[in-house]
Amino acid sequence: SRRENIRRVMHVAKLFKTANLVTLVTLISPFRSSREQARSLIGENFIEVYVKADLETCRARDPKGLYKKALAGEILDFTGIDAPYEAPEAPDLVLDTDTWNEVECVETLVNEILARLGRA
Repeated sequence: SRRENIRRVMHVAKLFKTANLVTLVTLISPFRSSREQARSLIGENFIEVYVKADLETCRARDPKGLYKKALAGEILDFTGIDAPYEAPEAPDLVLDTDTWNEVECVETLVNEILARLGRA
């Protein structure tokens, strides 16, 4: 299940943190409870990044046609279609992909990480 996968990835990320490595975990994490669990497990230096994109943007950027299949009922329990997505209430960083291009999003993320490492 998705929750179990997220739980396992969180534990691997914590191992990397213990080794003093900066780790980016990129997952669709639709439930606040999973993100809160990640924050609690990782602790200090956890950054919740919300890569914000509305449904139309996701559909337009869908190279595999998964949104089209989900909207046609060919894929069930698809996040944002027939499965819930709980947007973060107070993420540490929002990358609004409807407003910023890829380069601006990456630069913003890298600058945030460097600032938190005291290297900005």
